[in-house]
Amino acid sequence: MWSAGRGGAARPVLLGLLLALLVPGGGAAKTGAELVTCGSVLKLLNTHHRVRLHSHDIKYGSGSGQQSVTGVEASDDANSYWRIRGGSEGGCPRGSPVRCGQAVRLTHVLTGKNLHTHHFPSPLSNNQEVSAFGEDGQGDDLDLWTVRCSGRHWEREAAVRFQHVGTSVFLSVTGEQYGSPIRGQHEVHGMPSANTHNTWKAMEGIFIKPSVEPSAGHDEL
Repeated sequence: MWSAGRGGAARPVLLGLLLALLVPGGGAAKTGAELVTCGSVLKLLNTHHRVRLHSHDIKYGSGSGQQSVTGVEASDDANSYWRIRGGSEGGCPRGSPVRCGQAVRLTHVLTGKNLHTHHFPSPLSNNQEVSAFGEDGQGDDLDLWTVRCSGRHWEREAAVRFQHVGTSVFLSVTGEQYGSPIRGQHEVHGMPSANTHNTWKAMEGIFIKPSVEPSAGHDEL
């Protein structure tokens, strides 16, 4: 069985930020390079299955029992916003461009939990379960994901992958869909290899203007 948490769990500060996001042009700053920066709040689209990374106050009925993470087709769901943050020791100052190869946390805006994975099987595909974990953005080392991309920095128009620091799996979707109470939502899980199921693109959101001018460089995805 699935279990639902408190409906009013969203924090006032996070709700205020979300309201700003829903206002057209609500402070979003574009740059020449169109970079994703630390502190940005965005939605992430799986480019192969065309679903956005999503979470909600509904817990898995198996595995870890932590808050579930899914993929949804709707582009206007408020539960699909994530904030880009650094690790527990910082390393991701607000406005700094996210580097390819940098480890980040993805914090779910409305519930304050971090994108997380661990050695539990996912409910539908038996891959590695992906959940949302922690409180008010505080979690543990299993919340860290390395941004895998081409070039020096994460560009908004580019496809990227997220590889888990602790277990090396890639954030993936392979098409399995849940029944009630989240009917039609897609399973999100971790897979051991890079493939077409684990490429993501930045979509709607607020992108903080870079605090420094990025330098040129090249790395491989």
